[in-house]
Amino acid sequence: MANQEVTIWGIHAGKSGDADRLFLIENCIAVGWAKMGDLGALNADREAFKAKVAEAYPDKKPGAIPNNAGQLFRFVHEIKIGDIVVYPSKQDRQIHIGRIDGNYKYNPAKEPGYPNLRPVKWNRSFPRTHFSQGALYEIGSAMSLFQVKNYAEEFRAALEDKRSALPIKEDDTVALIAEDIEETTRDFILKRLAQELKGHPLAEFIAHLLETMGYRARISPEGPDGGIDIIAHKDELGFEPPIIKVQVKSSEGSIGDPVVSALYGKVSTSEFGLLVTLGTFAAPAKNFARSKSNLRLIDGEELVSLIFQHYESFDSKYKGLLPLKKVYVPEPLEEGEE
Repeated sequence: MANQEVTIWGIHAGKSGDADRLFLIENCIAVGWAKMGDLGALNADREAFKAKVAEAYPDKKPGAIPNNAGQLFRFVHEIKIGDIVVYPSKQDRQIHIGRIDGNYKYNPAKEPGYPNLRPVKWNRSFPRTHFSQGALYEIGSAMSLFQVKNYAEEFRAALEDKRSALPIKEDDTVALIAEDIEETTRDFILKRLAQELKGHPLAEFIAHLLETMGYRARISPEGPDGGIDIIAHKDELGFEPPIIKVQVKSSEGSIGDPVVSALYGKVSTSEFGLLVTLGTFAAPAKNFARSKSNLRLIDGEELVSLIFQHYESFDSKYKGLLPLKKVYVPEPLEEGEE
C-alpha cells in the first residue's frame, strides 16, 4: 500500500488510561460508548450514528453529538486495514505505533466498557522524548480518536526506523486540555535534560538538586567513577551519617536489576544508595529496591516532581536550561463520557 493511501490515527485509552491493558495485551484498539451497542448494525452514514448517539445518551449536549458520532463512524468505516495507529500510553509513558490488522468487531465480553474493537499489530514503541514537542501536542488531542496530520511524517519515520530530518513546525492551533499541560511540561523537562545534560553534566545537575534539598554533594571526577557519581551528606566534612552514594543514568530506557544490584553492592550497611534515571525501572529492579531499606530509586517521573518542588531554589544556570513559570489553568468541572 502506498504511503499516501495510509492514514495515521491517534487514539487514547480513556481519560485515565483504563483500557491500556486491553490495547497492549489483547493487541487491539477500542472505543467506549457501550450504550451504543453493535456499531456495525447501524447504517453506514453519519446521520444514523448521530441519531443513535442522541438516543443512547439523551443527556448529551447537542453540540457534542456530531463530534462523538463522527469518531464512532470513523472507527467503524474510515479506518482501513494497514492504516497506522499511534497510542500514547499513560501507564508506561511510551508511544506505541502499529498497523490496523482487521475490521471492526463488537465484543462486550472482552472488556464491557470498551466493546468496540479493531485488531492491531503493534510494531514499535518509543519514549515520549523521541518525538518533537509539536508531535506530542498533536497526539495530546482531547478526542479519543483523531487523525494525525501535522506531524504524520514524524510518526511514519519512527515506524520505519528513520530519524525524521523534517523541520519542526510550529502549530499554535493544537489545543491542550488542562490535565495534559503538566504532562507536556514533564515531557519538555525530560527532553531538555536528555538532550543537554548527557553523562557527567547530568550528575552535576543532580548534585545541585540535592544541594537545594539541604545536602552537601561531592561529584566524582569526569571519567571512570566505579559506579558512584555523587557522595551526598549533611555535615561539612562528610563524616557523619547519613552518607548517600548516588549513581546517575542519563539514558531514557528501562534500568534492570543488574544495575541496581551493582550499586547496592557498593553500599555498606551504614550507608544509603540512590539511583537516579531519566527513564524508568524494570519490575525486577523495583522489587529488589523494595526489599532494601537503604536503597532508593528515582525515575524520570519522580525526578521531574522533585524539580517542580525545588525549582525556585535553582541557580540561574539551571533555570536558564529549564525556563519555567507558574501558571493557573482551569480545572475541568466534570468529565464527559467517551
